[in-house]
Amino acid sequence: MKFVMTQAVTSEGMELLDGIADIYVADNQDPNNYLDEMKDADALIVRIAKCDGNAIENSPNLKVIGRTGVGYDTVDVETATKHGIPVVITPGANNRSVAEHAVALMFSLAKNLFEGQVELVAGNWEVRGLKKAFELQGKTVGIIGLGSIGQETAKICKGIGMNVAGYDPFLKPEDAEKMGIEYFGDYRKLLEECDVVSVHVPLTKETENMISKKELSTMKKTALIINTSRGGIVNEGDLVEALNNGTIAGAGFDAFCNEPLGADDPLLNCPNLVLSPHSAAQTREAVIKMATSCVEGCLAIVNGKKWPYVADPAVYNHPKWEGTEWEEV
Repeated sequence: MKFVMTQAVTSEGMELLDGIADIYVADNQDPNNYLDEMKDADALIVRIAKCDGNAIENSPNLKVIGRTGVGYDTVDVETATKHGIPVVITPGANNRSVAEHAVALMFSLAKNLFEGQVELVAGNWEVRGLKKAFELQGKTVGIIGLGSIGQETAKICKGIGMNVAGYDPFLKPEDAEKMGIEYFGDYRKLLEECDVVSVHVPLTKETENMISKKELSTMKKTALIINTSRGGIVNEGDLVEALNNGTIAGAGFDAFCNEPLGADDPLLNCPNLVLSPHSAAQTREAVIKMATSCVEGCLAIVNGKKWPYVADPAVYNHPKWEGTEWEEV
């Protein structure tokens, strides 16, 4: 069998393929640039990369696409499903890492750590007197998207004494209440009432620009917004305007519309904004778990087994999967 990877996964993941697969590591984010290698590929593993319909259509032997993470907006899942090709994802592998990162951004902003360091290095000791810092204990954090990462974030926030509110159209209000989360049926109302908002939803047609100028204008002037999910959920142009105008107090972002950010991106010169290079899931622990889980799922499918953790379970309705057994996980 042959595995093509846009970039190599960790050594722990690579070791699972030792002696059983030929591996081509492209070090290139677009499979369309090496379609000659894709022609006999059984599996494609993408990291920070894309796989569009053209790449899928021109890979006649392709049986599975693996994505090291839970977000799959860079993969044409619809075309893959049409051809009966599962897109393996790795739910749970990075839950804690992303949740901790979201809370770290909250702390960084609440304690004004970034501006404090920049000004201290520049010789401005008096930055300590700005009185921007505040305590998170007793404040209300609103979590948009109460999936596994959102729930883990809620758990940490409760542990430091924050009140937790949440919005998720796929979660029953009573289930949120059982977790000690005040449920909001309208995320716009949540934005109005919370001191900190943390975004944990995938990028879809429904969630794109769900927080834009109108929504930002309703937030408290003292509020913070955190995004460790995907760029485009919060309108970046409107965010820059809101921060420059003091509409909200600050923001912490780990994901962006254009990655990597260009040197002239307005976000880089925006006040009260803490940025990280889409690295929330890149802890040692999470990267290993994502790599091994992705490879295990791809191997199962290449060997003719159904793997439960796929982007679109409807792929198994394709005729090629009729009568196929499930891989025990």
